[in-house]
Amino acid sequence: MSEPLAYAAVEAIARGTYGRLVAYLASRAGDVAGAEDALSDAFAAALERWPADGVPDKPEAWLLHVARNRMIDAARRSQVRQNSERLLLHLAEEARKVAATHEQFPDERLKLLFVCAHPAIDPAARTPLMLQTVLGLDAARIAAAFLVSPAAMGQRLVRVKAKIREAAIPFRVPGPREWDERVPFVLDAIYSAYTTGWEHLAEAWSAHRGLAEEAISLGRTLVQLLPSEPEARGLLALMLHCEARRAARHTSRGEFVPLDAQDPALWSRPMMAEAEAHLRSAAAFQRMGRYQLEAAIQSIHAQRAATGRIDWREILLLYEGLVRIAPGIGALAGRAVALAQADGPAAGFAALEEIPAGRVVNYQPYWAARGHLLQLLGRKDEARSAFGRAASLTDDPALRVYLLQRTADRH
Repeated sequence: MSEPLAYAAVEAIARGTYGRLVAYLASRAGDVAGAEDALSDAFAAALERWPADGVPDKPEAWLLHVARNRMIDAARRSQVRQNSERLLLHLAEEARKVAATHEQFPDERLKLLFVCAHPAIDPAARTPLMLQTVLGLDAARIAAAFLVSPAAMGQRLVRVKAKIREAAIPFRVPGPREWDERVPFVLDAIYSAYTTGWEHLAEAWSAHRGLAEEAISLGRTLVQLLPSEPEARGLLALMLHCEARRAARHTSRGEFVPLDAQDPALWSRPMMAEAEAHLRSAAAFQRMGRYQLEAAIQSIHAQRAATGRIDWREILLLYEGLVRIAPGIGALAGRAVALAQADGPAAGFAALEEIPAGRVVNYQPYWAARGHLLQLLGRKDEARSAFGRAASLTDDPALRVYLLQRTADRH
């Protein structure tokens, strides 16, 4: 096999199985950092051997075999814990049996998500830790999302992984009494992964492109695991409504299409129906939360496929509820846009102006909304400046082109 083909195979397998393999190894060894290091060595070995030997019939089993050998060698050298080698040898036998009888290894990522949300972990590090260990995002991208330096984020993640090992935090899904503290962090991490993947849908080469599907898969698993948790259903409904519009978000030439200009005929009706079913099930518990409200807003947009119109008054009402329980910058900016649609651009712009300047410096949707409303108000120069700022804050090439085109719009 040629080197380029082997490298492409390793990259594809890493995208599809990294989180599952780390979770499988870490859940049995109790060591997240050790699992990551061992798996990194396994991928390096694959890059060295697969060009000559070819891709194995079961590449995940091959990687797991190499990784667990590395972990056993490391345990023998370090002797950090007396029983570490025994546990890893048990893992080796278990992995051998699983590889012989199953096409895929058990998906232990939810266990790892709940470990990352353990009360012993610094709350500020929980979601970043989940994004790196379970979903494979690099520290630089996580740092950008949380507005800290890559070095600081890297150090933070190293510390919390050591904490997991030293405190021997158990790898398990917690009982209902622990849900209130841990579940919100798990939900946030899954949604962060989804939005990262969604932002790269148009980039066939992007290592993050498959994250949207992975996040939805985790969302479905979480609903099965926590059937009485309405926010899990709300999150899944939100992701499904957004995912239903995948085919309409870009033209055949790769040009970005904003939501209100998309062709509803291209939206996935089965996916929207599944989203609505989860939203109805969540509502039955009568415990409203952020993700249910966000999903309900997307549900109103989805109704345009049947009615041909958008009920902005209803969307504004939902945003009013959202900013009361989760007054994040996204909710505040969304409320301003809905207010502009319902009561005119002046009202919407006034709402934007009320948002503290320090919160919007690097928030791209705010600047895009500001440019749009300034344009409607006839303040063309200010609108062009806002659209330019928005364009500079996105990594999506198609969205950047669209925003730059808006800076040239003089009508």
